[in-house]
Amino acid sequence: MESLRFLIRDRDTKYTCTFDADNIEILKTSPQAPKANAQCERVIGTLRREILDHILIVNTTHAHRVLAEYERHYNQHRPHQARNHQPLDAP
Repeated sequence: MESLRFLIRDRDTKYTCTFDADNIEILKTSPQAPKANAQCERVIGTLRREILDHILIVNTTHAHRVLAEYERHYNQHRPHQARNHQPLDAP
């Protein structure tokens, strides 16, 4: 917990000042931005299906390496339907 610097949360009134930690900066989502949460959940779902269902993460360093490798794969090799099945980094 001491390495955490940010907490992203929505503006719901159930989060009072007692919820906020002293050493963590609270980043609130934009007001009335329902798509922001949906996009985050879509990314999390993709990571769960394409990484966590196949790899056991053992520590933070391993998680950073796996995510960096997946980011490279996602941008340079993985086909994207919206781009006519070309990777994001394709010309």
